[in-house]
Amino acid sequence: MPFRVHPRVHQMTARTCFILLLGSLGRCLPALAQDATTAVSDPASDRWAIHGQTTYIQQFQPAFRSPYQGPQSLSPAANGRETFDFTVFGGFRPWDGGEIWIDPEIDQGFGLSNSYGVAGYLSGEAYKLGATYPYYRMARAFFRQTIDLGGESQTVDADLNQFAGSQTANRIVLTIGKLSVVDIFDTNKYAHDPRGDFLNWAVLDVGTFDYAADAWGTTYGAAAEWYQGNYALRAGLFDLSSVPNSVHLAIPLLHQTQFVAEAEERHTLFDQPGDLKFLYWLTRGNLGTYTDALALAAATGTTPSTALVRTYRSKFGVALNLEQQLAPDLGMFAKAGWTQPDVEEADFTDISESATIGLSMKGSRWSRPDDTVGLAAVVNQISHSGKLYLAAGGLGGIIGDGRLPQAGPEQILETFYSFAPTSFGKVSADYQFVNNPAYNRERGPVSALALRLHAEF
Repeated sequence: MPFRVHPRVHQMTARTCFILLLGSLGRCLPALAQDATTAVSDPASDRWAIHGQTTYIQQFQPAFRSPYQGPQSLSPAANGRETFDFTVFGGFRPWDGGEIWIDPEIDQGFGLSNSYGVAGYLSGEAYKLGATYPYYRMARAFFRQTIDLGGESQTVDADLNQFAGSQTANRIVLTIGKLSVVDIFDTNKYAHDPRGDFLNWAVLDVGTFDYAADAWGTTYGAAAEWYQGNYALRAGLFDLSSVPNSVHLAIPLLHQTQFVAEAEERHTLFDQPGDLKFLYWLTRGNLGTYTDALALAAATGTTPSTALVRTYRSKFGVALNLEQQLAPDLGMFAKAGWTQPDVEEADFTDISESATIGLSMKGSRWSRPDDTVGLAAVVNQISHSGKLYLAAGGLGGIIGDGRLPQAGPEQILETFYSFAPTSFGKVSADYQFVNNPAYNRERGPVSALALRLHAEF
């Protein structure tokens, strides 16, 4: 079950934080830009880097049809929620090819219905917990080593958690520390960043990729990447949460683990670049099955719960992830995934099968090259035993209406427009339409609208 924090209300709201930070950024950015220019012109100064970002999202959900409510249902009443974060990305190069990054962060806010009610949840900036006041956490802290193996030299621009410089096309990259599995695996340049493109969980990542994570989406682990020509291979080992959807990671580390492997092929199709990834993951941890939970409930006359039947077992899944440029300002993406159907989710969401397709276009065609418009469609499914479990009143990680008399596929449509009024800031409008939320034909459809303010320096 997801863990949530509901502390007392603090006087400083997310909106107040964002306004104060934007004011500070407006005063600091000219100096920061000058410092960045100096660093680029002086290679010796590129031993360290400091970047930052802040994102504020106000999301609103109009009222919708709901004949009944469960403990983890999306609220049918019109309501709004906000999330805010501010992150500093501090980097240091101890030697050539080596990088140390530390990302302290301040978070605040809640997702709609406290991040319950839709398997393909509505905001990638909303975590499986919430707080009414800003709180600190160390989002990431990791070491990365790049070993050049030759080939064409490639320019690397400075970015968040990335130094400016160059690298060879053939290389090995080793990463260890606290990070998110999807920092390295299941990436897609058109749909992967809730601070810049889509918001829905099942658009940002393959919905079935039950990647190891705490309630904030990060974990401890290590990964190795090998780039050779048009191909790349990745493998990693990561720590699961102590119990599914927990704030705490499993102790001792790597007692409950996840192995992830990914093969990538980069190609050119009709003179346009593309990228295809195949992902496999295997989890070993304390997990329950829907079938065992239903059997126990039938024998005891109680409501089924996977928490009562957890034992050390395996869960695995596969996924495909495609990105294809169609024109210099237009790209498409498609994702599909499947996971072992009867085992409960470990750390992501309640989806057994998922398919996503979408388009992303830059605004150069209307003289707004830094603007972006996107459109995506998603279909999610849960296994037959999962439907029986929910129908009997069982609760998943983030869904559970208390009943499920008419099950159906969860269908999601999302579109956004990102407007760039400045070189460092963007304002986005986002709309999502959800049919059969939490696989329930008797509830919804649901609409969700969002305003996103984002700045980087």
